[in-house]
Amino acid sequence: MTFKCPDKYRVQLPGYPAGDERNGCFIVPLKHQQKLRIIASDGLGWEHVSVSRRDRCPTWDEMCQIKALFWDEDDCVIQYHPPRSEYVNNHQNCLHLWRPIGVSLPMPPSIMVGFKD
Repeated sequence: MTFKCPDKYRVQLPGYPAGDERNGCFIVPLKHQQKLRIIASDGLGWEHVSVSRRDRCPTWDEMCQIKALFWDEDDCVIQYHPPRSEYVNNHQNCLHLWRPIGVSLPMPPSIMVGFKD
């Protein structure tokens, strides 16, 4: 279970702190020449990656690529759909991945989604 920040994609954005080995800003080029802006942090008991594009929300495939870049393949991370009263939307094209630090996330049995290959 390792949260990692890929230094080769690290950038300094105006208004954001420089970061450290577990926090910072990143511009990540993906396999289809798309570029995603990432803000990574590990405060208040959570690992968090904010993923945004200028033109639209990231796709499932793009979020999977980012998950693989910041966490190990066996790590479980989540996207929340909070109660409406807790919504925060500071950027219309931004999605978030979360993992609590030191806590195993419960997962439903995979058969509830479908059959594995």
